[in-house]
Amino acid sequence: MLAMKNFRVFFLALLLLLASPVARCQSDSDVEGREAAEEVVADLGIVGEDVQDFGDGSFSPAPGVDTVCVFPKNSARLITAGEETELLVGMKNDGEATVNIIAIKASVHLPFDHRLQVQNLSTQGFNNATVPASAQATFPYVFAVSKFLQPGTFDLVGTIIYEIDQNPYQNTFYNGTIEVVEAGAFLSIESVFLVTLAIALLVLLGIWIRGQIQNLSKKTKRAPKVEVGTKTTDASLDEWLQGTAYTQSLANKSKKKK
Repeated sequence: MLAMKNFRVFFLALLLLLASPVARCQSDSDVEGREAAEEVVADLGIVGEDVQDFGDGSFSPAPGVDTVCVFPKNSARLITAGEETELLVGMKNDGEATVNIIAIKASVHLPFDHRLQVQNLSTQGFNNATVPASAQATFPYVFAVSKFLQPGTFDLVGTIIYEIDQNPYQNTFYNGTIEVVEAGAFLSIESVFLVTLAIALLVLLGIWIRGQIQNLSKKTKRAPKVEVGTKTTDASLDEWLQGTAYTQSLANKSKKKK
């Protein structure tokens, strides 16, 4: 019996020794997978929306830092109301210090007066996004205008906020118009109105040109015809033929008839 118990204890210990490396390998692989995923997120640098309240204050742009904006596969800048739209912000750092990206934000305004803000879009924060000196980088910004926003033309103002040596700066990477359209609509109400107005103007122009042509044709028909009398023509010819052989022959013929 003692020998049997010893054998069981030895067998269980052997199983534990064999199972522990497998457990260690699985835990190590899970940790490595989590670390890899965290590294990818850290490289992207996006930490969420509305991570910091910047208030209404504005900062000046840093010297040597330039920004551009691109709407990928959307050169017409058509923004569907209620759906997400992505734009890319490119930054070029010609300075001597590293730029630390803090956040990107944007807002929608009326085109005729920027003081009238239509919508304040989300603020997208960054945790580990930097642009070294003499380098350039691109950062995505995803936003969505309200689905209740009336279709039409609006102004979009986009700003990227960053730090250099713990001093805040900002650049306006886009300040231009966008066309907001309804979901599933190819043309906005304003576009349809403009097309209809253009067609109506063309029709009126055609009617006016036709009327002018008809008036010209009527005036041409009413113009009096000038008839040239034979007597006047003969008299003028007689004046030119006086003293010639032709007039002398006519005079001789008249004498013979007498």
